[in-house]
Amino acid sequence: MPESCLLYYITDRMAFAADEPTRRRRLLDEISEAARAGVDYIQLREKDLPTRELESLAREAARILQQLRTENPALRAALLINSRTDVALAAGADGVHLRSDDLSPQEGRAIWEKCGGDTPAACVSPRAPLIGVSCHSPDEVKRAEANRASFAVFAPVFEKKDAPNSQPAGLTQLREACKVKIPILALGGVTLENAKSCMEVGAAGIAAIRLFQENDIKTVTRILRHHS
Repeated sequence: MPESCLLYYITDRMAFAADEPTRRRRLLDEISEAARAGVDYIQLREKDLPTRELESLAREAARILQQLRTENPALRAALLINSRTDVALAAGADGVHLRSDDLSPQEGRAIWEKCGGDTPAACVSPRAPLIGVSCHSPDEVKRAEANRASFAVFAPVFEKKDAPNSQPAGLTQLREACKVKIPILALGGVTLENAKSCMEVGAAGIAAIRLFQENDIKTVTRILRHHS
């Protein structure tokens, strides 16, 4: 098992039953709580938002995390933006999370490095990025590693309540996926009860939406780290 379980909170503001301004405030509060609780990565995954609104939300999230890290350098939460390298760069995020059918991690790094060279005004994240990739098979994980991904999220490991017809990969496939050198995080139907089994087959950590958003994040973080 890994020395310290990596934790990846994936956001979903639409799960908060309220008007849009309230959802946004609750999401930013949740991001702050996740960082304070010791979560390693936070993915802003608000795919329905227009670019301008997504960038605005990402800037606020990046500002919150920067302030928290300034107050407490021990906090390590990094902000990644789902799929949108342009928004990640403009907002000052720490990286981007790519879909399995997205541009390759190597292409994402090239865009980031270009931005860091002759830096245009919109680029405020010229440092080396974190690049996560969604993978659904061991072969996709191998490709992600070959293309210089920082880590991969393997899903779905278990059956999901909201997607009962999706075919879970299971622990055998997760074990196979974990044979690479980059960290592999388990996603999909992961609970406090089955998280340990993911780490026992080689996962470096856990990625989740509801597990973090629907529970006390400090408690979830403490339990998951105890498993590791």
